[in-house]
Amino acid sequence: MRLQVLVSAVNQEGAALAERMHLESDAVVINQTDHFGYEEHVHHGKRIQCYSFQEKGVGLSRNNALLRAEGDIVLFSDEDIVYDTGYEQRILDAFAAHPEADFLLFNVRVGEARATYCTRKYHRVHIWNAGRYPTYSFAVRREKLHAAHVTFSLLFGGGAKYSNGEDSLFLKDCLRYGLSVYAVPVEIGAEQERESTWFHGYTDKFFMDRGVLYHFLYGRLAYLMAVRFIMAHASVMCVEISRKNALALMRKGISSVKGL
Repeated sequence: MRLQVLVSAVNQEGAALAERMHLESDAVVINQTDHFGYEEHVHHGKRIQCYSFQEKGVGLSRNNALLRAEGDIVLFSDEDIVYDTGYEQRILDAFAAHPEADFLLFNVRVGEARATYCTRKYHRVHIWNAGRYPTYSFAVRREKLHAAHVTFSLLFGGGAKYSNGEDSLFLKDCLRYGLSVYAVPVEIGAEQERESTWFHGYTDKFFMDRGVLYHFLYGRLAYLMAVRFIMAHASVMCVEISRKNALALMRKGISSVKGL
C-alpha cells in the first residue's frame, strides 16, 4: 500500500513545509495563496506535489487535494502538524492489521486546552461518538472514500461562512454511507500550537454557528444536543454569555437553516 498525506496550507513554500512537517511519505499540498501555480519537490525520496490556488476555505482545500490524490491510503493534514519518525509505516501497518477498517482515526498530540480525544484501545466509531475527532486524525482507503462520493462541506471551517465542524460532518457522511470507521491507539505526530484561524472566543457567532452545525449533524435532535452541549461546557464557555443566552443563540442558529 502507498500512503499519501493531503495537506491544507496557507501561504506556505512547499519544500520548507515538507521539512518542517517531517514528511516521510508522498504528499499533496494545497496552498491557499494569492496566485495559481504548481511545483514538485523530492523530499527524502518522496514526491511532494504543491498546488497553489487563490480560492479560500479549508473544505475546498481538502476537496482539491482529494481530487488529485493517488495513494491507496490518504491521511488528511494541516500545515501545523509535525510527524513522528516512522509515522508512514505505523499507518500502513495499522491498515494491514485491520482489513475490516475503511477509515482509521490516529492519535496526534495536542495542547491540553485543545485535547478532545485520546484513543487507548481499538474501537469502532459510531455517529454518537464521532464528533470529537479532528481532520488531522483521519486516514482513509481512498477508493472506498471515492465510492461513497463523500467530500468536505464548503459551508464550515476556516475561510467558510460558519466557523468549524467540517470534520464532524465529513465523518458523519462517511458513517452514513457505510464506511467502517475505527479508532486505533497509534500515535503519529503532534500539533504545533498557533493562533486559531477561526476561534475568537465564545462569542454570539460561536454559538450561532454551533447551532447551524448541530442542525446538519443531528437533524430533529439538534436542540436536545444543544442543551447537552451547553450543560457539559457551560463552566468554560458561558462566562461572558449566560447559559440561557448561549442556548438561545444555538437555537437561533438551528432555526436559521431549517429546510436546507
